[in-house]
Amino acid sequence: FDKAECGASSSPAVEQLDLDEEQKLTEFVSSNESQSDRPDLSSASVVVSGGRGMKNGENFEMLNQVADKLNGAVGASRAAVDAGFVPNDLQVGQTGKVVAPDLYLAVGISGAIQHLSGMKDSKTIVAINNDPDAPIFQVADYGLVQDLFKVVPEFTEKV
Repeated sequence: FDKAECGASSSPAVEQLDLDEEQKLTEFVSSNESQSDRPDLSSASVVVSGGRGMKNGENFEMLNQVADKLNGAVGASRAAVDAGFVPNDLQVGQTGKVVAPDLYLAVGISGAIQHLSGMKDSKTIVAINNDPDAPIFQVADYGLVQDLFKVVPEFTEKV
């Protein structure tokens, strides 16, 4: 390219390219958006999140039931997403969504720093974990050291 002159303003030339159908390398197929009756995870006033302690994706149904009763969104830790329990659009944390709900319910989440960075601005944090030394308890306003598979169904029933 020739060096541009300083101070000179010019409009670049615009050329129309005519491509044959055979030369087009991309094609728009479709657009799919997730639809949910739940509030959006980023703006929900209640978020119920699960971690590796949920053990599998089917167990997230317990959290769906709690979220439905509280009119909240469901989230997940990176560990739960990486394990394939839930899709990555539910991930809360540094590489996921940042949330700041009125109530954040952390179920089976250890509390890795990556996750805490995405939910630390929550007004009230409630943690349920069977490990009393889990880092999540250091940031939680309320903590329950119990088996989530006993506590969550009982909580759901009483809400």
